[in-house]
Amino acid sequence: MTRRWFGLNTISLLAMLFLYGPIFVLVLYSFNSAHLSMAWRGTTLKWYAALMHDEALLTATANSLLIALVSTVGATCLGGLLALGMEGMPHRRQQILEGGLVLPLVIPEVMMGVALMLFFVMVKMPLGLTTVILGHIVFNIPLVTIMIRTRLRKLDPLLREAAADLGADSWQVFRYVTLPLLRPAIWGAVLVAFTVSLDDFLVTFFTAGPGATTLPLKVYSMIKSGVTPEINALSALLLVVSMMCVALSLHLQRREV
Repeated sequence: MTRRWFGLNTISLLAMLFLYGPIFVLVLYSFNSAHLSMAWRGTTLKWYAALMHDEALLTATANSLLIALVSTVGATCLGGLLALGMEGMPHRRQQILEGGLVLPLVIPEVMMGVALMLFFVMVKMPLGLTTVILGHIVFNIPLVTIMIRTRLRKLDPLLREAAADLGADSWQVFRYVTLPLLRPAIWGAVLVAFTVSLDDFLVTFFTAGPGATTLPLKVYSMIKSGVTPEINALSALLLVVSMMCVALSLHLQRREV
């Protein structure tokens, strides 16, 4: 048993190093004072300061935040309404809709990006920020719906029935009973959708047009001319923001109401 546990711990440690080792190296070299990333010349914060004076980068950041915020609000509203509406449907219809919701999550993201691009071209909608936002709403709706439905299944229906028996109408039951109980799942869905939208590259690549450059697209264009510590600094900041959103999402979902 001791040898078995030792082997399992060793394999787990190697797997963790394989997953997080490159991330650690990326963050480490974001503090490298040398212009060439693989040549260590000391520690500095100048690359982080340089990010604050890059107008193109700031514009891409503003685009990413705008797209993430708007698409998150849209996906949360539509996904939340869909999750609530599915609760009152027959079981067979729920299964059909759930299968349709899972489909965008399992198909390759490249296919979704191409399909969205072809759809926008077919309806003659110019590619730009609007099309990117719509594309992000499309792939975020399943995430939001599934997370809220998971919470809905755990709610005790007797609570809503008791509120109705005490004279509350359907809106009051939703506002004072259902919504507070769903709040952790809603906030968790908001943060996950925001993180996914902020980091998305493939769908954005196919649906973006002039003036719709986001941070992932900007990083990709910067990498073409070589990986510099400035790119490492930008990637490190994106990593920190994404991890904070995911950690906060998990905390809100686990919090007792």
